[in-house]
Amino acid sequence: MAEDEQKRNFAGFLAEIVSVNRKQKTGVSGEIYLVSCQILEGNDKGRIIRRTVLGPTKVGDVIRL
Repeated sequence: MAEDEQKRNFAGFLAEIVSVNRKQKTGVSGEIYLVSCQILEGNDKGRIIRRTVLGPTKVGDVIRL
């Protein structure tokens, strides 16, 4: 599948991770982290929200929500 087709099929938006709170973990074995991320596109551009992320993350990663 081409990259353009993937973008059209997914209705999310991009967010950049601003901070990772290593003290707050969730999940059965603590594998889910609470991160603050800044919205990069859409109506809420520039807004900072908190989300839970599974897997290794670091400040500056770009995720699609």
